[in-house]
Amino acid sequence: MKLDKVLKQLGIDKKNDGAATGVKWIKPGGESIDCYSPVDGKKIASVTGVNRKAYDTVVAKAEAAFPEWRMWPAPKRGEIVRQVGEALRKYKQPLGQLVSYEMGKSLQEGYGEVQEMIDIADFAVGLSRQLYGLTMHSERPRHRMYEQWHPLGVVGIISAFNFPVAVWSWNSFIAWVCGNTCVWKPSEKTPLTAIACQNIIADVFKANGVPEGVCGLVVGGRDTGEWMSNDTRIPLVSATGSTRMGKAVGAAVGARLGRALLELGGNNAIIITEHADLNIAMRAAVFGAVGTGGQRCTTTRRLIIHEKIYEAFRKKLVAAYKQLSIGDPLDENNHVGPLIDKDAVQHYLNALAALKKEGGKAVVAGGVLSGKGYDSGCYVKPCIYEVKNEMAIVQHETFAPILYIMKYNTMNEAIAMQNNVPQGLSSSIMTLNMREAETFLSHAGSDCGIANVNIGTSGAEIGGAFGGEKETGGGRESGSDSWKAYMRRQTNTINWSDQLPLAQGIKFHI
Repeated sequence: MKLDKVLKQLGIDKKNDGAATGVKWIKPGGESIDCYSPVDGKKIASVTGVNRKAYDTVVAKAEAAFPEWRMWPAPKRGEIVRQVGEALRKYKQPLGQLVSYEMGKSLQEGYGEVQEMIDIADFAVGLSRQLYGLTMHSERPRHRMYEQWHPLGVVGIISAFNFPVAVWSWNSFIAWVCGNTCVWKPSEKTPLTAIACQNIIADVFKANGVPEGVCGLVVGGRDTGEWMSNDTRIPLVSATGSTRMGKAVGAAVGARLGRALLELGGNNAIIITEHADLNIAMRAAVFGAVGTGGQRCTTTRRLIIHEKIYEAFRKKLVAAYKQLSIGDPLDENNHVGPLIDKDAVQHYLNALAALKKEGGKAVVAGGVLSGKGYDSGCYVKPCIYEVKNEMAIVQHETFAPILYIMKYNTMNEAIAMQNNVPQGLSSSIMTLNMREAETFLSHAGSDCGIANVNIGTSGAEIGGAFGGEKETGGGRESGSDSWKAYMRRQTNTINWSDQLPLAQGIKFHI
């Protein structure tokens, strides 16, 4: 990859402003953020973050644009998103390369993330003609009842470093076709991909006369997220990140009776039964555990393996880990890239220390890699530990390639272990036994927002609603009817009679 060429294609300079009201960049006035790649430790560029004045300017523009934007017909708003999807097709290669280099995920995953943006654009275009309401029969004669959906206003989007562009598109593309304006706060660890996206959509918006303020950008740290969470001008804040962050956002938004759409941590398990296809189970487990360096909210963190096949599967797992190639994620021969930064490496090391203290048994030992090709200090070894599910460290999400394995005897025991963590995002079962599969999917089965059979926990298609339960936050994004989160429901009753009958037969004479 020729970095200078990629940055030039995406309109990124060595020094960038981190505040935009749409097609216009404004002076952000905040502190400078230096962007280093975890791939090689080199500085890519710098971004000036927003101060409070610049933040308020962007939100005010979004608020001012809403009355006009909401009156554009939904299919016309969908046409704008269609053109955004076409622009993303044009820039898929350089944007995917930048995602990989800035975040550290594999090049294939970088391209896949941009493809996910293209896919959600296609989904949103169709949705723009399907914002349906219901009709209901009234108990009163010559009355008609129905419900309709209206946009909320300004939608605040706080995204995480691990999917620096895709999750923003899940929110913004759907929010736009619903008639909302958006203000995006990307992760301060991956601001360059956000600036690249802003440049791409600005060209489309400018060509179509979209009101200034529909697509705002504010680059900043924790304080910027706090401004957004407490801002009464923003009726909905969609936040993706850690459970700790989500609790703070939820509390702040809830205190002002706003809406919070939270996509938080996962502690995802695969149950591997004695009736599993072990080849499929192996592929799902390994990719789920090491893909994106273990930095997905859907990463497989626990394998719950039937005792009859435990030893055999354990040996296969160790053999598979020996084949993993760790290195530059832009080299398609490598399976595992770096963690996002040295803080993430320290969290990984802290987890290994806690495992040792709590009695976890190393099956494949971990550690930090050094030497040629690992100069950034962000490369670690994917590792496997035999544990008890109730160990404190196992109950927490560590954003790193640490896989916990444990054995079970009965299906009820396996499901109880699967559910006995604070998080509830993704889950899977590997089995060719219909009764086991249906039990896992039943009311007595997985308590997660996502439950799969014979595929892994990692990743999701945009056609289904994405999200989880418990400490994962309860939000739903992307497909199905997730669009309703970005709108308010209104029930309407029309009396077309010449009388005024009251509901429930109440009589009132005057």
